[in-house]
Amino acid sequence: MAKNETSDKPAQAPLIEPGHTYGSITDKISSVVTTRKTPISWFIGFAIAFSLLMVFLSSTAYLLMKGTGIWGINVPVSWGFAIINFVWWIGIGHAGTLISAILLLLRQEWRTSINRFAEAMTLFAVAAAGMFPLLHMGRPWLFYWLMPYPNTMAMWPQFRSPLVWDVFAVSTYATVSLLFWYVGLVPDFATLRDRVNNRGAKLVYGMLSMGWRGSAIHWYRYETAYLLLAGLATPLVVSVHTVVSFDFAMGVIPGWHATIFPPYFVAGAIYAGFAMVLTLSIPLRKVYGLEDFITMRHLQNMAKVMLATGLIVVYGYMMEIFTAWYSAGEFEEAMISNRFNGPYKWVFYSLLLCNAVAPQFIWFSKVQNSVIGIFIIAMFVNVGMWLERFIIVVTSLSQDFLPSSWDTYTGTIWDWATYAGTIGLFLTLMFLFLRLLPSISIFEMRTMVVEEDKGGKES
Repeated sequence: MAKNETSDKPAQAPLIEPGHTYGSITDKISSVVTTRKTPISWFIGFAIAFSLLMVFLSSTAYLLMKGTGIWGINVPVSWGFAIINFVWWIGIGHAGTLISAILLLLRQEWRTSINRFAEAMTLFAVAAAGMFPLLHMGRPWLFYWLMPYPNTMAMWPQFRSPLVWDVFAVSTYATVSLLFWYVGLVPDFATLRDRVNNRGAKLVYGMLSMGWRGSAIHWYRYETAYLLLAGLATPLVVSVHTVVSFDFAMGVIPGWHATIFPPYFVAGAIYAGFAMVLTLSIPLRKVYGLEDFITMRHLQNMAKVMLATGLIVVYGYMMEIFTAWYSAGEFEEAMISNRFNGPYKWVFYSLLLCNAVAPQFIWFSKVQNSVIGIFIIAMFVNVGMWLERFIIVVTSLSQDFLPSSWDTYTGTIWDWATYAGTIGLFLTLMFLFLRLLPSISIFEMRTMVVEEDKGGKES
């Protein structure tokens, strides 16, 4: 037998711990939903998330009674927390589609342990993001005016407005992501249907499994549909946040009118999305004992993707500064100077610390092999990407072309309450998902196991 040519290379950590069989994988993942007792940490986390959701409902009710004047928006900064949080949440939703669709098409096996809850994260993040444009309208009960429906008044949406583009981009993204997530769940619904003892649960899972029996024709149709949806979802990763970046790039405000925004926003969205996947997956694997399936290799790969996209984001920062200098435009130069020396300079320097400095520690092997280290860096990125959206929106609007209209912006308690409330909405949906549906794809994990036959030889 020839000598292994790669024997001198360091061995990669496994994608799944050895010793698992088809049966053990099915039992361990499905038991979280069917038989295992719900851990007390789930109830504590759900109580906190549901409390924040009640804060969101209360702040929304007060907003509908009083109007958007309860927010901190003013004459120059007509866009405040609502658009900041909208862009932040949409960015978080990008990692799920990237992991599920693009990595599937690229045949990256390490996606199998994290794609299911990453897809769920996408849907819940889009749900949280969708709240802000509706509430920012002032009269959210007239949201259907954004749709080109036949009406007797002949009033049509302004299709030259990037905000109308957002409606179509985000709704398409949410629809395809929901279909992709549901189709992937069908075989696992059938597994839960055959394992639960509760008659009501068996009926619900049976309906959701759509008569799945695991026949050859079922698998053929499933794989065809799944691949087609992956192909549809892949361009959405690029197109959705590109359209969101047009909210700013189509404007003439200094700091917005830049061609770097589309790729810069897409990279930032993937950056923020992977940070949130790490933020969720690390506690998940610990609480439910899923270290066998979500291994260090998964965490390291996600950290490396986060590092790569972070470097693209830093390049975007550099290009913004270079473009302002190279253009020799006084307004562009004033905008950059305002970021470094203006009233929000502490936000800008905090942003650089979180997004540019903190991720560089991933280059060190000690940090790559540390779960806590990766988690801390992911938290820095979560904060940094929110600060980035704050800088983009607020600094450009607060000091535009006319000094007579300059003003500062700070969010009121209702801005913060609405933002915290959407975090509660996101976490509430996530906790319910973890309790009611398999957070890891059962059938995809089973494909990674090579069972031993009766003779002890690998089949």
